[in-house]
Amino acid sequence: MDVKKTKKAWYWRYKYYIIAGISIFALIIYAVSTLVRPQRSSINRDLIETAEVVNASFLEYVDVEGIVHPFKTVKANALETGFVDKVIAEDGAILNEGDTILILKNPELLRTISDEEDEYQRQQRLLKEQEIEISQKSLTLQQQTLDVNFEMNQIEDKRRIAQEEFNMGMKSRAEFDLAEREYNYHRNKTELQRRNLIHDSATTILRRELLQVDLERVRTKRDRALARKENLIVRAPISGQLSFLTVSTGEQVKSGASIGEIKMMNNFKLHVLLNEYYVDRISTGLQGCITSQGVQFPLRVSRVVPEIRERNFEVDLVFTDRQPENLRVGKSYRVQIELGQSEQAVIIPNGDFHTATNGKWIYKIIDGGIAVKTPIVLGRKNPTQYEVVSGLQPGDQIIVNGYEQFNNKDEIILQ
Repeated sequence: MDVKKTKKAWYWRYKYYIIAGISIFALIIYAVSTLVRPQRSSINRDLIETAEVVNASFLEYVDVEGIVHPFKTVKANALETGFVDKVIAEDGAILNEGDTILILKNPELLRTISDEEDEYQRQQRLLKEQEIEISQKSLTLQQQTLDVNFEMNQIEDKRRIAQEEFNMGMKSRAEFDLAEREYNYHRNKTELQRRNLIHDSATTILRRELLQVDLERVRTKRDRALARKENLIVRAPISGQLSFLTVSTGEQVKSGASIGEIKMMNNFKLHVLLNEYYVDRISTGLQGCITSQGVQFPLRVSRVVPEIRERNFEVDLVFTDRQPENLRVGKSYRVQIELGQSEQAVIIPNGDFHTATNGKWIYKIIDGGIAVKTPIVLGRKNPTQYEVVSGLQPGDQIIVNGYEQFNNKDEIILQ
């Protein structure tokens, strides 16, 4: 007897394909849901550092190392060529202005000084001799003038008598004319003598002036030579500490050569090197400060050298009020230089988030236990704070440190 076979449903024949399709579809759904769902990671709260976004006063400044330098340094130079005879002050000595540093010797200069002194004495003798000669000549002219005047008086008397006798008929016309000619001659002679005396007086004054000028010229040369001898003593140009003394006994020193430095030690400045990034923002007059033993000391930018060397430029700052008592040349301090006036801004503290995110986003804590990625825009900065332009509001809680543990997850569950 034949058994009738039951016909199977169509899906039974394709069951393996259906199972495979459902599995693949489920896998796709899982993969899509995994990609769409935020990536999360859990972290212990003790391993991170959080902070609150605040609206507070923001001051942009740069923090840099400054080295203490003397307020003023002056080169000590040799004004005369010579050999070092004695070194009086040692390197590091504290000197007052005018104190002797070293003594030079120059035999050639000493001979020059001796020659100039001899010439000066010779000129003095010559002046005295000329004075005597001038005086004698003046006396002779005065005596001659006196004689001529006396003769003139006598001739004038004779003429007057001849005039009277001629009028009385006691003398002839020829005798009277002779007396008249003699009178005219002596009158002209007397006038010439007077002019000669006046000319001699003027000449005498001029000669004396010229002789005095010659003597003064020789004396100036003598004094200049003596001053050069004084220059063989090298003295401190200002009060301070002698540094970098570069010569020793017996060494030859040329005129104008630097033999050391004098550092003014009653006042100091701070010398800093700043990155070229700040070259357009640093100018004289900006305020700054250092902190020593818990006390702030105000500073002011006194000099800016805008020349860039090895990507840095030089800045000097001076104290505007008191200065620390323990300042020493070469000692370093952290110097804060203000780049503007303080302003109200939304600010967050500095942290490793900036290195990890390049300042583009930050983890903001929501619902008390979850931190989510939040895009932000940062503005100005100082060594401890950032200005937030957008993305955060005062009162927001953020994670500022610990980003190396997060592996760039979208959400962080705080435990």
